[in-house]
Amino acid sequence: MTETQRPILTVTLNPALDLSARVEAMVPGLKLRLDAPVVEPGGGGVNVARVISALGGSVTAWAALGGASGEQHRALMTQAGVAPHVFDLPGDTRATWAVTDAEGRQFRLQLPGPDWTEALCARALDDICAAAKGLVVLSGSQPPGVPVDFASQLCARLGAERLAVDTSGAALDHLCAGGATGLMLLRLDQAEAARVAGQELSLAEAPALARALHARGLATHVCIARGAAGSVMAAPDALWSCAPPRVKVESIVGAGDSFTGAFVLALARGAPAREALQAGTAAAAAAVMTGGSALCRAEDVARLAPDCRLEEVPA
Repeated sequence: MTETQRPILTVTLNPALDLSARVEAMVPGLKLRLDAPVVEPGGGGVNVARVISALGGSVTAWAALGGASGEQHRALMTQAGVAPHVFDLPGDTRATWAVTDAEGRQFRLQLPGPDWTEALCARALDDICAAAKGLVVLSGSQPPGVPVDFASQLCARLGAERLAVDTSGAALDHLCAGGATGLMLLRLDQAEAARVAGQELSLAEAPALARALHARGLATHVCIARGAAGSVMAAPDALWSCAPPRVKVESIVGAGDSFTGAFVLALARGAPAREALQAGTAAAAAAVMTGGSALCRAEDVARLAPDCRLEEVPA
């Protein structure tokens, strides 16, 4: 650790072995030959931990792993410089695929993950709370059997302004319906924001949604991604937007996790929220410059950050 930082624990309930490769064309009915295969440890919280580590931060990655694929996942995390905290899970860790064709189109396939029991969920909550010494990041999808209020239960046990959440589906719906208050961060991508709003959002409409969610006390910081236009953030002091410079897009995989990792690391180091937004925006832009399921590179983040335009959005 190169500077003072609060401890960070990332939580991945549904980790995955991320497999990426290239193919000439996705054609039905034929055997497709894949080139340049890459296997990486994945799942939202694991990716966030990899980003924090790559940016020079200290982090522990809590991950529910099982079977031979889980052992492979643990080894890959260690190779990536991330300290794993393994929660033993019955069944095998799932896999995901990101296949890119010659025209640059990307096909993303995901398995659901093992089923969880009520008892397993209770043990996981106890284990996470015992391991948490500072900030906690719950990121990624929930496996089958995990209740929609898992994040709410975790937030209540950790206390206010310690938990960052980046999730989707029914779990996100529950949070946004008032299932929790006092989160440190709630992040939504474009599709998730549209789901919460009940309609597609224009770039101009995203700030209003962020402000509305923040006003209801869901989180101290509410961030909504807007693709190439960057992100908008509702914070206690103001509403902010941050736009990255134009970059060449290789793959959109990992942009959200890169944002969350850089954002939380900046807060853990004591930076103001607007600087955390700038760091997260640079990390997301850096991530789309890498191929397959690769995440942001520290040198790209450092180069892009000064050119990320931070502006206060009028009320």
